[in-house]
Amino acid sequence: MSTDLVEVVRSGFRECVHRGSAVILRPDGEPLVELGAVHGPIFPRSTNKPMQALTLLRNGFEPADDTELAIATASHFGEPDHVELVQRLLDRFGFTEDDLECPPDLPFDEQARARALAGHERGKALRRIYMNCSGKHAAMLATCRVNDWPTRGYLDAGHPLQLAVLETIADVTGEPETDLGIDGCGLPIVPVSLVNLARAYATLATAAAGTPERRVADAIRAHPRVISGTDGPDLRVMTATPGLVCKIGADGVHAGALPDGSAFAYKIDDGADRARLPLTLAILQRMGIEWTDEHAELAAPAVLGGGARVGIIRAIPGVL
Repeated sequence: MSTDLVEVVRSGFRECVHRGSAVILRPDGEPLVELGAVHGPIFPRSTNKPMQALTLLRNGFEPADDTELAIATASHFGEPDHVELVQRLLDRFGFTEDDLECPPDLPFDEQARARALAGHERGKALRRIYMNCSGKHAAMLATCRVNDWPTRGYLDAGHPLQLAVLETIADVTGEPETDLGIDGCGLPIVPVSLVNLARAYATLATAAAGTPERRVADAIRAHPRVISGTDGPDLRVMTATPGLVCKIGADGVHAGALPDGSAFAYKIDDGADRARLPLTLAILQRMGIEWTDEHAELAAPAVLGGGARVGIIRAIPGVL
């Protein structure tokens, strides 16, 4: 069963509660905290991306630099530097935007979206390269080219690339094979438990220097803005917490690990984005990070009334 994890307090009154499940692992991989259903499968959504990027490295993809590897793991905001990186990757391997099989979209970032819409009707402003998963799709196309795999239909669960992804995810999570879903970008998605999702992130964070696992972790750590965008949750949390590698997923999923191998993963039942930062920061505090004013600010976003702060969003005191 789920647990009450985050509360919204307005004028001293508990207005809303966000329920979910969360796990924190010690450096030895054993649970420090288990709340809710941490052993049953969830769709990890974009927390899968580092494992998908690991698959690409294991199968011959060689990024020009760490930013290309970072964009391959990104849920980017469609800002100009994101689009430029994806286009560079497409160009380098002889593809165009039309080769991407992710759906067309508008940029997530407000300013980038406004620029995309300026002078265009909404439908004409939609582009595949703006979609937050386009970097991953471009890197998947590159991997297909390197291996002489078909570049059409790479979304299909039976495609050699997706079979390789399944193998990698099974390797780093230890999860048995199970029925697949379809993610928002159209790719197959593998259900995993929160406890094994956290263990996968610990594997990335603690891998030996130079290994594919460590290369993925280091690219994310070095370029948190590339994997997210202006004021993105992962950018803010990793900037405040040196050494942390983490990645959000849609509908209330987040996972991460510290260099010592301590790790976390959680799923908010209602998928509410506003519950993310308070819960992530409470988890990091429980994991024993050096707490700063920046962490404290992230841990308690304001609830506003008439433009003034009248309450907070916070992890429920004592829940962890």
